[in-house]
Amino acid sequence: FHVVTVPNRLLHISRNGTVFYSIRLSLTLTCRMNLYNYPMDEQNCPIYIETYGYTEENVLFNWKSVDAVQVDDVEMPQFYFRKSPAISKCTRTFKYGSEATFTCLSTTLHLQRNIGYYMAQVFVPSILIVILSWVSFWIHVDAIPARISLGVLTVLTITTQSAGIRASLPRVSYIKAIDVWNSACLVFVFTALLEYAYINVQTRRHQKSASKETLLTIQASNPLVLSQGVTPARCIDVRKTIGAREMDYLKRARTIDRVARFAFPISFAIFNITFWIYYMFAHDYQND
Repeated sequence: FHVVTVPNRLLHISRNGTVFYSIRLSLTLTCRMNLYNYPMDEQNCPIYIETYGYTEENVLFNWKSVDAVQVDDVEMPQFYFRKSPAISKCTRTFKYGSEATFTCLSTTLHLQRNIGYYMAQVFVPSILIVILSWVSFWIHVDAIPARISLGVLTVLTITTQSAGIRASLPRVSYIKAIDVWNSACLVFVFTALLEYAYINVQTRRHQKSASKETLLTIQASNPLVLSQGVTPARCIDVRKTIGAREMDYLKRARTIDRVARFAFPISFAIFNITFWIYYMFAHDYQND
């Protein structure tokens, strides 16, 4: 209730007995929100005006025929009005000792969340982090510190970003759109790290085969080995077999890297198309 400089009330009594009474109120209201599509969500927030002590026999509430609810000049940091408020009557019958009907009016505010902040602070940075994790596919397979550091850095960055987003949200028991996005980004960067783990295994097998081939080369040229009945031809045959395996391991590692250079971006693009189409244009069933 506003009392500066005097109580903000207006009272007019017409000659025909009509009484016009107005009072200025500032209200802080709560709205039960459904955050399934957060931050691309739409919210319908109802407001009820109902008499408590007087039945319809004494008081009747009616909306003005023109401009009953005005929201033209209202600005909010996170929401905007996607359409004009809906007005209706919500008269209900209660039994307090005896049944009585109490007059009631309701209006529903249709709010759409502003996604600009989340695009700049969440979606664009996470997309860049996922793209950064793909740089490891172009780094040589022998550059172990560079590829490991890049993979771990992207995983930790996505995890930290997700924790910061969750800290500013209420705890709900269902999965939100932002949870799907963060989980998918984490899966992409973690899979890129696992890809190099497999590449590293193939590279170590290649190095082990190369060591065996070097040992056989030394043995083939050693007179002591020849005197024991091991012919150079046998050493050469074994060396060829090991050399083929060595090339197979190295070729497999390089092939996986080449496939990953295209498979990861295509998969992420498909996920983005599906994600944005579903959450931006799908029917917001939870608000119905």
